[in-house]
Amino acid sequence: MSSFITVLLDGLAYGMVLFIISVGLTVTMGLMRITNVAHGGFAMVGGYLAAMMIRAGVPFFPAAILASVAAGLVGGAVEMTVLRPLYRKGELAQVLLTFGLTFVFIAGLTLLFGTNSQAVPLPDYLSGSVHIGFRDYPAYRLFLIATGLVLAVFLWLVVDRSLYGAKLRAAVDNPRIARAVGINVNRLFTGTFIAGCGLAGFGGVVGAELLMLEPFYALKYLVVFLVVVVVGGLGNFKGSFVAALAIGIIDTAGKFFFPNISAYFFFSLVFVLLLWRPNGLMPAKSAA
Repeated sequence: MSSFITVLLDGLAYGMVLFIISVGLTVTMGLMRITNVAHGGFAMVGGYLAAMMIRAGVPFFPAAILASVAAGLVGGAVEMTVLRPLYRKGELAQVLLTFGLTFVFIAGLTLLFGTNSQAVPLPDYLSGSVHIGFRDYPAYRLFLIATGLVLAVFLWLVVDRSLYGAKLRAAVDNPRIARAVGINVNRLFTGTFIAGCGLAGFGGVVGAELLMLEPFYALKYLVVFLVVVVVGGLGNFKGSFVAALAIGIIDTAGKFFFPNISAYFFFSLVFVLLLWRPNGLMPAKSAA
């Protein structure tokens, strides 16, 4: 019984990392309709910068925040200079450009940090264990679960229950009318893209123990991030949360109970699920 609970907790921790990184892609790809396959690159930027700052003596949480802000600012610069001209060019142009941008991230970070993997040192209070009744469990993974839950509630309130979220949906559905009623669509899109990239950067920092930082990080985990968004339902925040947790638990359980076929098991389930629900678990109303 204890092994099942441990697998469940490990899966939840992994799922929360996927959610924190992928939720920005849910917003930009699902709501803003920007096909950004370079999203993992912003997570990688955040992780690498935090690792550098922590080694320089900056405490873990200030380093995580600064790295997230830096990743967001890089995302804002990319949105204003590279992506904005492609909004009307269609998905293919966006995919090709952002895929090329992924290799720019890889080459740039490899030039600066080398080809070795990077570790994000944890503070002592996250490196130990906490007794949870039946065993000692890593404090770091409990931190991931708690952080993911807090962020999920906060983002749900912002995206689904705030004026900001309403403005964003209006700007996506009909930008001309949104501008006519006084919404600054360009600023709204840039701010949202910055927030999404910042969240990816934060996920790259706090999740570095589970998703190891390495030069090809942005490509290695790209499929997983896209699977979270697609399985959850494009543009559906709650769907991405459910999908991230389900994927985290299923993948962790597969590696624990069926280590030799875990990769086939995971992608086979995703394949069957998308055959059954091609628009995801919780598709937008227009896609249902």
